[in-house]
Amino acid sequence: MRIFSGIQPTGALHIGNYLGAIKQFLELQEKEECVFCIVDLHAMTIPYDPRTLPKNVLDAAVCYLASGIDPEKSILFVQSQVTEHTELAWILNTVTPVGDLLRMTQYKEKSRQFQKDLNAGLLNYPILMAADILLYQTEVVPVGQDQQQHVELARTIARAFNHRFGPTFVEPRVSLPKTGAKILSLTDPKKKMSKSVPPSCLYLFDEPEIIEKKIMAAVTDLGREIKFDPIKKPGIANLLTVYSQFSGLAIPKIEKKFRNKGYADFKKSLAQVIIEALEPLRKKRKELLSREVYVREILSQGAKKARSIAQSTMEEVRKKTGLV
Repeated sequence: MRIFSGIQPTGALHIGNYLGAIKQFLELQEKEECVFCIVDLHAMTIPYDPRTLPKNVLDAAVCYLASGIDPEKSILFVQSQVTEHTELAWILNTVTPVGDLLRMTQYKEKSRQFQKDLNAGLLNYPILMAADILLYQTEVVPVGQDQQQHVELARTIARAFNHRFGPTFVEPRVSLPKTGAKILSLTDPKKKMSKSVPPSCLYLFDEPEIIEKKIMAAVTDLGREIKFDPIKKPGIANLLTVYSQFSGLAIPKIEKKFRNKGYADFKKSLAQVIIEALEPLRKKRKELLSREVYVREILSQGAKKARSIAQSTMEEVRKKTGLV
């Protein structure tokens, strides 16, 4: 079974990225054929500094590798180094209704956020994402909850293309983690964790003292009871989810562990659990940052492998669509 997923090179990863997607990647690469992509073309749809993009791409690769992605088991590459992504995206534009794009939740949110920089790329973002997925005949796309709608659109686009030009693409299905699919903000547990609001984020490679400071300052709820109740106690419910994901303990066991204890005890324990879980990743990242040539070679070899698959798909697409 072939798996595809990607992460934008838009700065440091937070624990929501890790628990919602990367943790799935580590499990999947042990038993499936995995293709992981650093989607630098997607990063161009919002204001960015071209001088820092190359560094961000390299940092993203380091984050993947430090998190446990194994280049011997998985393909890891940079999207723009495989030009078939953009070629297929253009072709898929011709079978995608504009109305479907306008209904995308993320487009609505981003268009409000970047009113002065609204561009066609932001609207067409889901088509490029569909091309990323369909190019590799992907069967399963492991993502966080916020990307589920985009994968569903990729299915719709694949179906439309297959109907018009004949069977060509696999219709991918989404894979969400059973828990941790949507980690919420530390400062506003009614919203998802987001890099656009730095205080709300716990970054994957934060130093231990920063982790402790952020967790101790995290918003909680009225009362003292450590209980999982997303409606009445969204702050504690979010922190319990994080605790469970990093410790491997079921939420009921954590609730029992902190029965008759207050929020301070719970938060101190949570901070320590996160620090210990992420320590190996921090060490690996520091090592990889000093081995830039090695990381670039991994990306180069990954692009060659990805290109081989992509070219095969595009040969069929060109034939089906009359592009000879």
